[in-house]
Amino acid sequence: AHNICHLLTRRAHGFYARDAGVARRKNLGLLRKIVCQESTKFKNVWTTHSASPIAYERGRIYLDNYQCCISSIAQEPRILYQKPKCSKSEKIEDALLLECRLGETLPSPSDYKSSLIVLTVQNWLLRLSADSGEVLEKIYLAGSCCKFRYLSWDTPQEVMVVKSAQNKLPAAARQAGIQQSVLFYLAVFQVLPLSFIGMLEINKKIFGNSVTDVGVSNGILIVMHSMGLVRLYNFQAISEQFTEQPFDLGHEFSWNGQVGVVGKYPFGLPCNIKITDTPPLLFETSSLENAFQIGGYPWHYIITPNKKKHRGVFHICSLKDNALAKNGIQDMKCCSLEPDWIYFHPDMSGRIIHVGPNLIKVLKLKEVKNNTDQTEIAEDFTIVANRENCVNDTVTITASGRVVKKRFNLLDDDPEQETFKIVDYEDELDLLATVAVTQIGTDGRAHLDLHCNERGILLKSIPLQESWDVTYSHEVYFDEDLVLHIEQKPNRRFSCYVYQMVCDTAKDDECSN
Repeated sequence: AHNICHLLTRRAHGFYARDAGVARRKNLGLLRKIVCQESTKFKNVWTTHSASPIAYERGRIYLDNYQCCISSIAQEPRILYQKPKCSKSEKIEDALLLECRLGETLPSPSDYKSSLIVLTVQNWLLRLSADSGEVLEKIYLAGSCCKFRYLSWDTPQEVMVVKSAQNKLPAAARQAGIQQSVLFYLAVFQVLPLSFIGMLEINKKIFGNSVTDVGVSNGILIVMHSMGLVRLYNFQAISEQFTEQPFDLGHEFSWNGQVGVVGKYPFGLPCNIKITDTPPLLFETSSLENAFQIGGYPWHYIITPNKKKHRGVFHICSLKDNALAKNGIQDMKCCSLEPDWIYFHPDMSGRIIHVGPNLIKVLKLKEVKNNTDQTEIAEDFTIVANRENCVNDTVTITASGRVVKKRFNLLDDDPEQETFKIVDYEDELDLLATVAVTQIGTDGRAHLDLHCNERGILLKSIPLQESWDVTYSHEVYFDEDLVLHIEQKPNRRFSCYVYQMVCDTAKDDECSN
């Protein structure tokens, strides 16, 4: 009995040698070493071009408005499924990848496999098989009273939010003096199995006339106002207090004189969360362009003071008492076209990443000595762009001895200087990935660098073969042994470049060993 208890305790802490999690961690550790070793290269194995946006999710590339799905895991990308071209009424507005949580017991075998939840222009919510595109579930949200447009996670892989576009009256109705009080609709679902939690209105009469946007994240209803004000409410408390009646998908219901089936056409979903009074306010703050983030330990938030002159200045404050942390004002004093940006590190370490044109700072929160109530912002490590060959002298002397003075200085993000464009975190390999670009004339060159997430040490640099134009929109994904670059050119032309890990042929023997 003692041995069994000891074994179960070790297994609960992840020490059981035969546990799948232990094997997974060991495999990822080996993969990280292989990715970062000198003999490993990344080769461009596939390129495609499209007239419609290209999306990427966990080893799958989606083309033609999600009608074509390509697996990027094989040695050469291959088509998983190709559906007939859809009509404009079937156009997909947004999509989320849904994956089964470990240890869950689910009603259907198909629930254990990855699926794609998509939202169509006609307010249909579909759950598709990620491997075949087969429709697994189909829910009708609402009629013409609102247009649902956006999908997001409240809690990743647990609670999903479907948000409508902002309701706007036709011009004739506005001229007639008709007032529009309902601005947004939110429909909230538990996923796997898909179940309806409720639908609510965001009404000006409850939340005020200045509301510009709304969202739900981690159980918090976030309401943004035109003057930069951000207000937070407890969504669970709202749901419990104002839900008039619970409804189950597929069941018959009688609501406001209508009889139908929940989630079926033409009735859709009832708006069963009726907020009749302003909910208790959890927190409010004012920030430039409503930019507001919460994270760290203990809890802190990041804002920019609500004045244009403070653009690029970030304040890190305690959520408990709104006190500004010591060294809590972060300002890189950049002179650049594109602003620097800051966010809480997605590795759940509580650290903060601050990215400028030529500098990346990873900051940490720590207690102030002799004052446990105050927090200090300290530098954990920095990553600096390679600008050794950059000369930006204001005064130069020609060969004849003439002194020439420049009338202007280069911007910090001038294309001719190496500039950071993208920073991403690969959670499986615990690597921080950065994309730096240098463009001289029309020829731009980019490289993806992999850094140790703990100390910032450069472990690997991967050059991208295609030219990089800094005036285009770019996305770069580093996913274990895959690098994927999506580029959007003018006139809605999209390109996708796929790189896969290979061993240098001159060192094949060393790799096999």
